[in-house]
Amino acid sequence: MSEGAGFDSIANFEKQDGSLSKYHALSVLEKEGICKLDELPFTIRLLLEAALRKCDGFLVTKDDVKRIASWSPNMTPEEIPFAPSRVILQDFTGVPAVVDIAALRDAMVELGGDPERVNPQVPVDLVIDHSVQVDVSGLFPDARERNLEIEYQRNMERYQFLKWGQQSLDNFRAVPPGRGIVHQVNLEWIASVAREEDGVWLPDTLVGTDSHTTMINGLGVLGWGVGGIEAEAVMLGQPIYMLLPEVCGFELTGSLRPGVTATDMTLRIVEMLREHGVVGKFVEFHGSGLANLSLPDR
Repeated sequence: MSEGAGFDSIANFEKQDGSLSKYHALSVLEKEGICKLDELPFTIRLLLEAALRKCDGFLVTKDDVKRIASWSPNMTPEEIPFAPSRVILQDFTGVPAVVDIAALRDAMVELGGDPERVNPQVPVDLVIDHSVQVDVSGLFPDARERNLEIEYQRNMERYQFLKWGQQSLDNFRAVPPGRGIVHQVNLEWIASVAREEDGVWLPDTLVGTDSHTTMINGLGVLGWGVGGIEAEAVMLGQPIYMLLPEVCGFELTGSLRPGVTATDMTLRIVEMLREHGVVGKFVEFHGSGLANLSLPDR
């Protein structure tokens, strides 16, 4: 059964240049009486879109879609599948994942199959930043270049392997050292907010092998950190399973006073959320104050 086969959800929208593109319309579920979109938080709508798009009657069923669509503030949490549209890796936890893909290719050869059939099923970006060391002080004008040269010499086998991965695997890119930390690269260069895949537009959602993956939420992109096994499952086209989360709304008004930093605000917000027992929940920020926060501050 093809993606989205559970519901006839494909619809058209007109782009700025007048051309038409396709997307999976949540309004189809509303027309069938399955949900009321204006009562669903935006984060739940993203989970719902992913389930609707991946509904194949096997990995994601119509019951899964209906379960997400029936979200309410007082619900009893149930397990749901979530299929992120991409994966972000850093080198410490990402390299073993690529090694596992290579091992699967070796196993395919032993079974008499075509190893090139084993590929990531979603876009995967591996950003090399955690292993980089500073051997030469910044007092030297060519310190950056010398540190990079030493890094390549020190970990030559790793870089040869990752170069093989980028050249041999579909949907896999390796970002070399010296480009920035993984979250900065993800936020400034990789995140698209929305992208087109096989002629259908979809929201940019992700999981990453780092607890700070949630930084991407400041751009309005849903993502969080997971373990290596979960990341590999998504790479191979499988959804991850989670309890349908409660959602806490947090209204921001006004602007930061002079001398007050975004860190100060964050610490206060965390304190307030902990006082209300907000653990393992989605938090949606809204209100006029958002317009007064830059993307780095968010």
